[in-house]
Amino acid sequence: MNPPPQPCFNIVLVAPEIPQNTGSIGRLCVCVDAALHLIKPLGFSLDEAHLRRAGLDYWPYLNWSLYENWNDFLARNNNPENMIFCSTKTTQNLYECTLRPGDWLVFGNEGHGLPPDFYEKYADKLFTIPMPGQHARSHNLANAVSIALYEGLRQMYWSKVL
Repeated sequence: MNPPPQPCFNIVLVAPEIPQNTGSIGRLCVCVDAALHLIKPLGFSLDEAHLRRAGLDYWPYLNWSLYENWNDFLARNNNPENMIFCSTKTTQNLYECTLRPGDWLVFGNEGHGLPPDFYEKYADKLFTIPMPGQHARSHNLANAVSIALYEGLRQMYWSKVL
């Protein structure tokens, strides 16, 4: 059996809480050949009906991995250096970030964002999606992943990164 092809991007969800978001993100990953990495604790069971419904019949085609914690993720992926952390708690604009094939796009959970120590530890790798509106705290997680992933695809296909 041949190993799966290298993903265009790696989507990392740290302790996701809402199964519908994770299901939608899984479906998105299948649509663009991205890999999904889920870091426990999860706020749901992986056999949850909402997860399956949001991912429809795409889940069997998803290239995904499950990790016990952040250290397990780092160890099993050889401490990836090309990580981009998406957060509302920074002023660095995602659209000014160079995204390359194989990058790891890391997202916190719906209720609390990234773990508190990430904001200092990875400060130079934090990027935000601009939100000119004045009344919202953040985008929905599945929408934020879509925005970041498609910005990476835009750069790949139209900026001649490949």
